[in-house]
Amino acid sequence: MDTRFLESFVTVVDKGSIAEAARRLHLTPAAVAQRLRALESEIGKPLVSRAGRTVKPTETGIAMLERARLLLRHVRDLKATSADGVLIGELRLGATATALTGMMPAILSSLAAAHPQIEIYIVPGVSVELYHQVVSGDLDAAIIVQPPFAIPKACDWQTLNEEPLVVLTPAGMPAQTPHRILATQPFIRYDRNHWGGQIVDRYLRQARIHPQERFELDALDAIAAMVDRGLGVSLVPDWAPPWPEGLSLARLPVPEPGWGRRVGLFWGHMSPRAGLVRALRENAAAVMRR
Repeated sequence: MDTRFLESFVTVVDKGSIAEAARRLHLTPAAVAQRLRALESEIGKPLVSRAGRTVKPTETGIAMLERARLLLRHVRDLKATSADGVLIGELRLGATATALTGMMPAILSSLAAAHPQIEIYIVPGVSVELYHQVVSGDLDAAIIVQPPFAIPKACDWQTLNEEPLVVLTPAGMPAQTPHRILATQPFIRYDRNHWGGQIVDRYLRQARIHPQERFELDALDAIAAMVDRGLGVSLVPDWAPPWPEGLSLARLPVPEPGWGRRVGLFWGHMSPRAGLVRALRENAAAVMRR
C-alpha cells in the first residue's frame, strides 16, 4: 500500500473536498482522485462519498481513518532521523493568525536556510485548539498564547514575545486617559473564548471598568479595522506586526505595567521528532533576539 495514497485519503477527509486536498498536497484534483480510486480498489470498498463538491468518508473510510493517521505518523517518525548530521523529516507546526503573519515568516525562513531538508506542515488555528493538538501528539509544536494554567509535565514552553495591553482608538480621538476612554466610548471586545480575550476581561474587572459593549470579535485585524472606522475603541494585546495597512489608529498603553499576553512555542518534549523541534526552537529564539 502506497502511503502517498493514504495521505491523499486523509487530506481529502480533513479538507472536505478533493480540490482543497489537491491544493494542500500540491497536486491536481485529477491526481488526487486517481489516488483515491487506486486505494479504494486495493481496499475493495468505497472510502469516500461525493455530494457535489463535498466529500465525506463512508463507513469503511471512517473505520480506517484513525489507523491511516497513525500509520502516517509512524512514517513521519521514521523519516525524522539525522543522516550525517542533517535533519530530515516532517515537522507539524501550529500557529495562531497573528503568529502566522508576524513571527512565522522570519522563523521559517531562518529554519529553511539552516535545515533545508525539514518539511514544514502548518496548521492554523486558535491557541486553545492548537494546545490540545500538541498535547495529543497531532502537532509537534505550536506558536500560541501562553495558557492561563500550568502546562503538562510532558510538554514545555518557550516565550518568544511579550505583547502588552494597549487601548486602541481612532487616531483623531481627543486626548483622554485610557481608563476614561474604555469607560465612556463604545467598546469592541476581544473574544473571551480566546486566552488573550480572557486577559483583557480580567484587566477590565480589576480596573472596575464596565465598558459599553458594541461587538465581541475573535479576529484582532477585524477589531483594528472597526476601530479605524469609528465604530468604537478596544483593549487588545500589542501584537507583532504587520498590522492591517491603511489604518489610522492610536495605541495607548494601560497605566498598570505587566498586563498583556505572552506568545511562545509550546511543544511535547517526548516527541520522536525532538531533533526537528529543537532546531525550530533554536531558530525561533535567534530570530526573536534579532
